[in-house]
Amino acid sequence: MAYPTVRLRRLRKTAGIRSLVRETVLTVDDFIMPIFVTHGEGIKNPIGSMPGVYHFSLDKLDEEADAIVELGLKSVIVFGVPSEKDEVGSSGYDSNGIVQQAIRRLKARHPELVVIADTCLCQFTDHGHCGMVHVHEVNGQSVGEVDNDASLALLAKTAVAQAEAGADIIAPSNMMDGFVTAIRQGLDEAGYTDVPIMSYSVKYASAFYGPFRDAVHSTPQFGDRKTYQMDPANAREALREAEADVAEGADMLMVKPALAYMDIIRTLKEQYDLPVVAYNVSGEYSMVKAAAMQGWIDERAVVSEMLLGMKRAGADLIITYFAKDMASWLK
Repeated sequence: MAYPTVRLRRLRKTAGIRSLVRETVLTVDDFIMPIFVTHGEGIKNPIGSMPGVYHFSLDKLDEEADAIVELGLKSVIVFGVPSEKDEVGSSGYDSNGIVQQAIRRLKARHPELVVIADTCLCQFTDHGHCGMVHVHEVNGQSVGEVDNDASLALLAKTAVAQAEAGADIIAPSNMMDGFVTAIRQGLDEAGYTDVPIMSYSVKYASAFYGPFRDAVHSTPQFGDRKTYQMDPANAREALREAEADVAEGADMLMVKPALAYMDIIRTLKEQYDLPVVAYNVSGEYSMVKAAAMQGWIDERAVVSEMLLGMKRAGADLIITYFAKDMASWLK
């Protein structure tokens, strides 16, 4: 049958009818709020390229955690900005590192809050790469190369230190081959068999990360990350990455970034029965904020539509710097 018997506009006639037949709904339970923690006291410093996002010292973390919980958000992901960096990122796996201190403080104040630890070395290495760097000579020039296998032990050590501090979920973002196996083995051997891994399974070498790298001072000091993060042109490769992580014991699969990779989110949702996480990254956030500040767009409407699109594509959870805004708007 077709028009005039079929009139698709009948189910759009009123707000009440549209609400009844709405297929996808955002709730406060969908969102994970990123937090940036740093050393010092009395620090709540704005991140210039990310309006509304701050660096917090531990004493200021309580205020932020209280606000997050009051809005009804259930989860945060913690990123650390250490006072010192070295070639192996040792402050990342230091039991008294900034991330570990933040996890303990968050769990002590709000035990019910799900605290996720980003597990990578780029924030803690002086070279800004996500693993150990092996330097060798090529035509008389010193060339740095990220050493995949040597990095795995340090990443596992970092994950265990985070679990010991009380992290509910480990979220490794380093994109080394075999990182889920190494971290799962490390956690299990340390007695943390029940701590799940939210794997950054499909992480692209994206231009959308710029503001984040400003926030954690992790811009690579040489080269780029294209030898271990994915080529934005590739989709089938995403299935191979996800398949490897599933086989190695990942409990959740993440796609990062989200906005330009809706097809990848949908593909993972259709292929695997694990929860799919979308990371609405810093560049996606900052573009919307900048346009809204100029009065060019309706921020609330654009953010709601953007995040709705990610969920419609298949995301079960969304890491987003808009989490607090969305929670407030939904209230």
